[in-house]
Amino acid sequence: MKLLFVADPLASFKTHKDSTFAMMREAAARGHTLMACEPKDLRWQRGEPVTAFVRDITLTGRPGDGHSEDWFSAAQQPPDERPQALQDVDAVLMRKDPPFDSEYFYATHLLGQAEREGARVFNRAAALRDHPEKLAIMEFPQFIGPTLVTRDASDIKRFHAEHHDIICKPLDGMGGMGIFRVGPDALNLGSIIETLNKGGAETVMVQKYLPEITQGDKRVLIIGGEPVPFVLARIPQGSEIRGNLAAGGKGVAQPLNEHDREVARSIGSVLAARGLLLVGLDIIGTSVTEINVTSPTGFQEITQQSGYDVAKRFVDALEAALS
Repeated sequence: MKLLFVADPLASFKTHKDSTFAMMREAAARGHTLMACEPKDLRWQRGEPVTAFVRDITLTGRPGDGHSEDWFSAAQQPPDERPQALQDVDAVLMRKDPPFDSEYFYATHLLGQAEREGARVFNRAAALRDHPEKLAIMEFPQFIGPTLVTRDASDIKRFHAEHHDIICKPLDGMGGMGIFRVGPDALNLGSIIETLNKGGAETVMVQKYLPEITQGDKRVLIIGGEPVPFVLARIPQGSEIRGNLAAGGKGVAQPLNEHDREVARSIGSVLAARGLLLVGLDIIGTSVTEINVTSPTGFQEITQQSGYDVAKRFVDALEAALS
């Protein structure tokens, strides 16, 4: 199969922990052909199919450190990438990290047109648009804790008065960026609201603080509607409240418990039917806090610690979806 990965710059990959790289490595081991581009390389010209300027890549076996391209070799070098119609590859894997900004939104429109022309895109473009990673949990109120989405400062203050200990975060953040905890004393609540909602111009998510975060923010991967049997519990370190690995959390692989399995199957079956082959649920205690669909991670940490090959499971599911 010919696989096109739409992702962040290849030089930025840290291959010892990058999930997209794990996908590539497993696909290459099976003899599949790899291509890569960035969202900025997508184009649609009148009378032509949606095209990307791509690089044909092979893996070298050398590690990537987040600053070099040693881990792969490419037949083309910028600015001489070759044009590739998306309808003529077997699968397009959209793996661009958040933020979900206007450019990401436009990229999903181009990918959606490519799908109308016959391309197979994973995760589906419309499904990516329809499931913003913070907001998507609101469809499943039975699985989440007290949560409010609003621009209104007085509404946030009312929510705090009701729940006393809350988390405030922007809707477009990733890696734990912009997350604030406000305790019963409401210290700096007004300033935090002003920072996040920018005077009422931007929407904020507010959630009741879940003390179970000290046991880890669990990343549950769902592939083809079925959960992976191990989770990555991201445990805050020191005085930090965030478990995100990018914020210094410690990732510990754990067996999936029965409660989380049932939650993942319930949500996963709905999302798989909408074209989401890969989903990452974030669960604190028994409450789902986010549904990640853009570029869920954790493949390598789970595999390295548990022995369960997540990338193999993913490529199995990809091949099945294309058969």
